[in-house]
Amino acid sequence: MMTNRTDILRLRSDLLRAVRDFFYTHDYIEVETPIRIKYPALELHIDAEPATDHYLRTSPELYMKRMLTEGFERIFELGACFRRGERGALHNPEYTMLEWYRVGADYLGVLDDTKELLCSVTEKVLGSSALKFNGATINLAGEWVIFNVRDLFIEHAGWDPVVDFDADRFDLDLIEKVEPALPLDVPVVLKDFPAPLAALARLKPDDSSVAERWELYLGGIEIANVYSELTDADEQRSRFEECAAKRVALGKDAYMIDDEFLRALEKGMPACGGAALGIDRLVMLLSGVSEIMGVRAF
Repeated sequence: MMTNRTDILRLRSDLLRAVRDFFYTHDYIEVETPIRIKYPALELHIDAEPATDHYLRTSPELYMKRMLTEGFERIFELGACFRRGERGALHNPEYTMLEWYRVGADYLGVLDDTKELLCSVTEKVLGSSALKFNGATINLAGEWVIFNVRDLFIEHAGWDPVVDFDADRFDLDLIEKVEPALPLDVPVVLKDFPAPLAALARLKPDDSSVAERWELYLGGIEIANVYSELTDADEQRSRFEECAAKRVALGKDAYMIDDEFLRALEKGMPACGGAALGIDRLVMLLSGVSEIMGVRAF
């Protein structure tokens, strides 16, 4: 584990350069979207930080997708995002996000991209495709273990979240029963989430009870969230409206729907896959630091 602050921040700088190098060599365009926005994406348990009559973004997603409707095919963004009330060993109200989209890919295509990206970055920063974290050695160039979310819950929590979804029970059992059972010495992918957790993801064409979504765990830490992106404007509006009603019921802010984003979807967004990856957590994994504030300058 690194303990010298200068070494950690130098590693962070090397990692950011390696990430950019990867996307530049794969013909991606780096973009910059607004940080202060009027309409955050509606997700049940993600709360945006107010900024006068706007909010600080929780993700660049909606603006990046608008760019996809304008003809961009491969784009990525590295930048600050914000979530109100999130603080802990793995959370900070301000954090650094990598987000990218590739037209013509689905969530499994982006899985291949993610493996290639992480191997490339780790080899450039550490000189090896293997990293050591919390006593475990994880070889990113080796096998990635893929679990179906439904199977994990049946095995470790004793119920089927696809057939009988319960949001509170799902979150609790994920943290207390499923995540502790995941292996720590290999990259782990949790694939095909129950449809109510689709958010902005497409449902599987042959099984609408699950969403084309996966999450990546390294050393027990969730580091990336990936979708086959939903392109249907009517379905997206319906999901936003349903989420807004649920947020009101929970006493949360119900952000206004971003109609400009939905109008862009109506024009037509091509089939694509997208990923969001936490840069701070990736720096933690490569440096061996166990708390997020140990890898940020301030």
